[in-house]
Amino acid sequence: MNPIVIIGGGASALMLASLLPSSRATIIEANAKTGAKIQVSGGGKCNITNQVMDPAYFLGEEYFIQPALDLFDETMLLEWLKKRGLEPVIRKGTQYFCPNSSKEILEIFQRECSKQKLLLGEQVIGVTKKGKGFEVKTDRRTLSAERVVVASGGLSYPQLNASDIGYRIAESFGHTIIKTTPALVGMTLQPEQFFFKELSGASTEVRITVGERVVEGSLLFAHKGISGPAVLNASLYWEKGKIEIDFLPAVDWDAFVRSEKNISSLLPMPKRVTKAFLLQLGLQDKPGKKLASSELEQLKSLCHYSFAPAGTFGYAKAEVTKGGVATDEVNAYTMMSEKEEGLYFIGEVLDVTGRLGGYNFQWAFSSAYICYQHLMNT
Repeated sequence: MNPIVIIGGGASALMLASLLPSSRATIIEANAKTGAKIQVSGGGKCNITNQVMDPAYFLGEEYFIQPALDLFDETMLLEWLKKRGLEPVIRKGTQYFCPNSSKEILEIFQRECSKQKLLLGEQVIGVTKKGKGFEVKTDRRTLSAERVVVASGGLSYPQLNASDIGYRIAESFGHTIIKTTPALVGMTLQPEQFFFKELSGASTEVRITVGERVVEGSLLFAHKGISGPAVLNASLYWEKGKIEIDFLPAVDWDAFVRSEKNISSLLPMPKRVTKAFLLQLGLQDKPGKKLASSELEQLKSLCHYSFAPAGTFGYAKAEVTKGGVATDEVNAYTMMSEKEEGLYFIGEVLDVTGRLGGYNFQWAFSSAYICYQHLMNT
C-alpha cells in the first residue's frame, strides 16, 4: 500500500512531493517529464511569485485562500528556494522570476522529488474507495493508497496533456464542480471591432472595467482579437456581455485642447492605432485646439469604449482554467475533502484562480504546503 498517491506532476504536486519525507509519495504524471507547464511559463523564465500577495488578486473565496497564504507566503517560498540555491529576481515591478530559465526551479523540484516514486507517461483513469484507503487506476496498473492528493491542474495547455481527470475524480466522490472556462486568455471580437485585427502587433496602455472589477496594463492587438496583460487579467472576471476599455487613461484633456499638435501626436497610442480610431469616429487628424466641443466628446468616447467580446482564444492559449472543485466542500486549513477523509485537492484543480504575476504558482505552492502540514500531523 502506498502511503500517499499524488495525481499530477505540476507545480503543486512537485512542491508537495518535495516537502514530504522520503518514500512517502508516489507521483503519477501523464507526461514523459514533470513540470511541463512550469517550463513554458513566463516566457520560459517562470514567474514564481509576487512581492504583493493578497487574496484580492485571486478569483475565489477569501476565507479559503487566506489560510494557505498565511501559512506559506511569498517570503517563505523565496527562503525555501534560496536554501536550495535559487534566488529569483524582480522584473516588471513586483514579479519574481527565475534569473535565467525555468529549468532552474525545475531542477530543484526534480532533485527534491527524487526521494519519491515517480510514474511517468501514465494516465489516471479513476479513484475509488477501498476499505480504509483508495484504489487508483491508471492505464497501466492499479495502486492502493492510504491517501490521495489530486493535483492534476486544469484544462489549459491541452498540448501538454491537460485533462479533466481531477474534476471527474472529485465528482465521483460527490463534489460540486464550478463551471470551468479558459482564463488569463485573449478575447475574440464582434464584427464591429474587426478593424482591431488590422492593428495586429501594436500595443497601448489601457484600463479595462469588467463589472465591478478594474484592471490596468497593456493591451495587445492580435490577429485573432485582443490580448496583452490587461486583457488577460480582464478575462479572469469576464463571463459574457460587455466590457469597457479606457484607451486614454492618462490624457490631460486641458493641455490637449490648448495644443497645436495633431491628435495623432497628442494621444499616447501608436499613430496607426490613433488613426484607425479617428477613421471609425469620422474625425480628422487635426490640432487639439481646433476640435469643436462635439468632436472632443467623440474623441473622449475612447475613454469608455464598450463592446461585448465574442469569446476567448480558448484553452490552447489560456494560461489557466477558471472554475473547478468547489472550495466550500474542501477544508481551507488542510485541503482535505469535506466529503471523503483522506482525499485532498491542491493547486489549479480547485476553484481558485490568480491574476498574472506569479499568483497562480504561489497558490500552487501554498496549497501544497498546507496539505503537507496536515498529512504530516495525521
